[in-house]
Amino acid sequence: MFDKNLWNKNDIFELEQYLDSIKNVDKIEWTKRIINTNLNVLAIKLPLLKNISKKILKGNFVSFLDVMPSSSFEILTISGYLISEIKEFKVQKKYLKKYALKCDNWSNCDTLSFKIKNCEEKYLSLSKELIKSKKPFVRRIGIDILFSLLKTDNYLDEIYKILDSFYDENEYYVNMVNAWLLCELMIKYRNQTIKYLENNKLNEFTINKCVQKCRDSFRISKKDKEMLLKYKK
Repeated sequence: MFDKNLWNKNDIFELEQYLDSIKNVDKIEWTKRIINTNLNVLAIKLPLLKNISKKILKGNFVSFLDVMPSSSFEILTISGYLISEIKEFKVQKKYLKKYALKCDNWSNCDTLSFKIKNCEEKYLSLSKELIKSKKPFVRRIGIDILFSLLKTDNYLDEIYKILDSFYDENEYYVNMVNAWLLCELMIKYRNQTIKYLENNKLNEFTINKCVQKCRDSFRISKKDKEMLLKYKK
């Protein structure tokens, strides 16, 4: 049913019917509130969606992405899992930009993952392109890409500059992912991040939420948790 040689609209309809048949009616309203989406929600557990994606990957999964349905949160999530498995940068970029325009919630954004080895500069450029979007969840995906660049300190200066560029950001879900990114920077690159904090242009929400996340983290010392309080606005 899933590993098809060529996906068409009828195949997508059959998949939609199957997903509807396994929906969790009791969890739909709760899930919709947590995700905060206007998409139809079926409340199917993510491991099951990932398992379906793995089966689609055995066939011509790119033809699935050519159709890229968004009739439900779950079927769009499947597209996110498939895009994350694309190894060629240009192909992933093509479908990622199409996918980003369909996202209206944090979960579909954060479903994505990026294999950036030997393509770091290209992904940094893509991030900078996406964060210029007027659509908040496209901007969030642009920030999500930056997490993959934290394996080395080669791009710290660029990342700090990008964070500063959001000084007047007013979208909650964009500010939240920035706070999360800054917390990761504090954990992985403490000294450089403290130096950045001394002269940052972060908006009040982002820095305060970052301090909160750091103080909740088991990966940050008690001493640093107290020290970070001085950066609250």
